[in-house]
Amino acid sequence: MNKAMMLGITGMTCNHCALMVENALCAVPGVALAQVAFPKGQAQIEVSEPVSMEVLAAAINKAGYGVSLPENAGTPVAMEAKNAHATGLHVAIIGSGSSAFAAAIRVTEGGGRVTMIESGTLGGTCVNVGCVPSKIMIRAAQMAQWQRAHPFRGLSHSVPDVDRAVLVQQQQDRVAELREAKYDHVLATHPDITFVQGHARFVDATTLVVRTADGSEQRLQADRFLIAAGAHAHCPDIEGLAQTPYWTSTEALVASELPRHLLVVGGAVVAVELAQAFRRLGCAVTLLARSTLLSKDDPALGVGLEAVFQEEGIRVLKHTVPTSVHYEKDQFLVSIGAETIHADRLLVATGRTPNTADLGLEQIGVITDKSGAILVDAHMQSSVPHIYAAGDCTTHPQFVYVAAAGGTRAAINLLGGDASLDLRVLPVVVFTDPQVATVGLDERTAAQQGFTTDSRTLTLDNVPRALANFDTRGFIKLIADKHTGKLLGAQILAAEGGEIIQAATLAIRGGLGIQDLADQLFPYLTMVEGLKLCAQTFTKDVSQLSCCAG
Repeated sequence: MNKAMMLGITGMTCNHCALMVENALCAVPGVALAQVAFPKGQAQIEVSEPVSMEVLAAAINKAGYGVSLPENAGTPVAMEAKNAHATGLHVAIIGSGSSAFAAAIRVTEGGGRVTMIESGTLGGTCVNVGCVPSKIMIRAAQMAQWQRAHPFRGLSHSVPDVDRAVLVQQQQDRVAELREAKYDHVLATHPDITFVQGHARFVDATTLVVRTADGSEQRLQADRFLIAAGAHAHCPDIEGLAQTPYWTSTEALVASELPRHLLVVGGAVVAVELAQAFRRLGCAVTLLARSTLLSKDDPALGVGLEAVFQEEGIRVLKHTVPTSVHYEKDQFLVSIGAETIHADRLLVATGRTPNTADLGLEQIGVITDKSGAILVDAHMQSSVPHIYAAGDCTTHPQFVYVAAAGGTRAAINLLGGDASLDLRVLPVVVFTDPQVATVGLDERTAAQQGFTTDSRTLTLDNVPRALANFDTRGFIKLIADKHTGKLLGAQILAAEGGEIIQAATLAIRGGLGIQDLADQLFPYLTMVEGLKLCAQTFTKDVSQLSCCAG
């Protein structure tokens, strides 16, 4: 007869988490049945032969979750789980952004306590000076563009009256609301997280010195550490630049006045997003790209985006690097060889540098690359075993969702678990209009990895929803393994491309092939139906199909 037992499960955030725990438990020899309820945070287990609590807990820990004994579990059971030993574990976290908070919450769920040290504003980059304010600004600029140049006959056009100061106030009010709800409130409801305002520096491998704003210092010792210090805007080595009042994205996002002419230096994500936003709010914009737009991606994406920019009146100068910058009489004078460009404001968007220079890492043996990014393995562990790192201060891609995932996995491992971060299938979105969205391999990287590929590109005039929207700018491109037909990657330039890309991400993650996508049911009229239509082009001419052809 099977014996039943019940465990509490910590760290679950959705029903999918419950399924992950069920799968982990069912894989344990001797477990006949496992049913996990996310809302209750409980696992009901039936075993056909004796299974130790240590083995069960280890399986749950390895899946990335914690174990507790619920009050209604019945007969007490001796808990020997790895994470139970974490009670009393003290983790010091440097930083207070997404990776820091994700880790702190999980550590406390596992029985540990956390001291979080922040030298700047609570919440890190995303909520304060990154994702949140930039997307609000981009959306407002899109509204202005639609007012000025929507495609529908019978609806009037008008030049938008832009009050930049009011827009910024609304934007910053929402930033403050989110910081309060997602960071301040979390601290207030987690008594095992202690927040310290100050700058932390290692004096040895187990001790930090924290310098506060009044100049005083305190020593802080911990069992283990997580470095989640984030990054700051990079200042390129251009003659005279450092002596001018140039903008980074931080200053640009809160500027209460619009410049007549904005000069943008950079060709990657931040540069293209803000260049288009300022143009749509009424500024003249010139963009200087060291090579091409979005040069690390499939070249067709940059070419397509450049065509959109030119149509909207943005001057794009490729393969152009300023040789010097001067500022006089409220004007920037930027030399690019034989030409000097005059602008009211200069936005430098040439990447971000990890905030690791003054942490004392070199004296404790934490290895970084030449940019200062901390080298970590898939478990978020640095070259010093009890010191972990996550987020923008590491060599990982600088996206908030990568940072948060890294923080969670670091916490699991700080507690003695075995969680890794798999970045092989990483969706990326650039919030221009149309959006640029990518996942998996492009043809160049696929060839470098030894794949023989087949690809198709579907222009959006073949997508019924795009036709109905009167917006056929862009394309959908799919890359497949020529021998197996498995989907390897997708590159998209399309309105709502960021909403389309996750379907391709799940297809790659699930090992689906092109024919699987071609046969899948997609709702009509939607932009994501373009994935199905593009997949069908591998075997047929979709221009000859009727609407919503199966």
